[in-house]
Amino acid sequence: MIFTDLAKGVLEQNTSFDNHETVRRVLMGPNEDVVGLVAVHNSNLGPALGGCRFYPYTDEGLALTDVLRLSRGMTYKNAMAGLPLGGGKAVIIGNPKRDKNEALMEDMGEAVESFDGKYVTAEDSGTGEEDMVAMAKKTEHVTGLPPEFLRGKDFGELGGNPSPLTALGCYRGIRAAVHHRFGGDALMGLKVAVQGIGAVGLELCKLLRQDGVEIFITDVDETRLKAAKEEMGGGHIVAPDEIYEVEAEVFAPCAMGGILNDETIPKLKAHIVAGAANNQLLKSHHDIQLMDRNILYVPDYVINAGGVICVGYEYFRKSGHNPLDFDISRESMVAHVERIGQNVTDVLGYATAHHLGTGEAADRLAEEKFMGGRPLEVGQMPPGFGGKTLVQ
Repeated sequence: MIFTDLAKGVLEQNTSFDNHETVRRVLMGPNEDVVGLVAVHNSNLGPALGGCRFYPYTDEGLALTDVLRLSRGMTYKNAMAGLPLGGGKAVIIGNPKRDKNEALMEDMGEAVESFDGKYVTAEDSGTGEEDMVAMAKKTEHVTGLPPEFLRGKDFGELGGNPSPLTALGCYRGIRAAVHHRFGGDALMGLKVAVQGIGAVGLELCKLLRQDGVEIFITDVDETRLKAAKEEMGGGHIVAPDEIYEVEAEVFAPCAMGGILNDETIPKLKAHIVAGAANNQLLKSHHDIQLMDRNILYVPDYVINAGGVICVGYEYFRKSGHNPLDFDISRESMVAHVERIGQNVTDVLGYATAHHLGTGEAADRLAEEKFMGGRPLEVGQMPPGFGGKTLVQ
């Protein structure tokens, strides 16, 4: 494994560069021909936490753009989630079904270790718990490990797949958005169109169905769609290109990013967009385009923070990095995830009060937290948390 840090002059040629602290190019594998990229965007609040994505990018330029966007998004996500963590991300170029193996993931673990704790990785698209175990052979700076790997280390109850908690936070955020838009608290009888029935999308559907929501689902994998409908005990299957035009109260993107764009936004018939996918807006102006159509957009990094809260708590217990003096227990972690509903309420209220798009409102609140260059203090009430302390 060999690595080089990309020069600022090179990075500035990419429009997604945002004064990232470090972007490291890594060559891995027995022939050192597999390319990985690790980006640390901002570490003002603490170590930069963000997952490792394994994806078949068609060229390295696209991978660089993705890691720059994703790492920046993690800075904002971690800040809005009230975590003493910065933002980072890693990507590996390749087909995870064909190219991934244990030795390669160990090489990626060495790449993470090269940051000396400034970057902490976790699972993401194309990687899972078994990959985190392989990386953990080479670095301590990995989280999202399976519970059985953590037993006997006094924090096994915090490990495991974070998808259910990502779904829980998204569910709480949808409830908050529905209340903001329609004034009621009940979801019974509402329609929600869910794009992507992976681990998070399926768990979100289950939670919504418990509240009597009518679900419309789509996915590029037809087999997964049919299995999801059977597991949920109902729901309507629609084609991928038809999901935008479902007449539903809520459209919940839970697949890949960039799906809110000039082509899709005019098609939307939902009143609210609130889902777990990262980087839903293709361009920043699409936030305003949604507002102009009177569609309430819940910023993705605010509503989908349940997973990073989950792996964050595991990291706090594992590393001892806990400047906010959190009670590091599963009960407190779940309570922290459930406060995502309040975070959504605060962002939507701020946007309304300041006549802003909700995306810009969330960015402003996040920047107030991490741009000062110092961690939040214990018990401090950061802007956007509705007058409540982070530690309860």
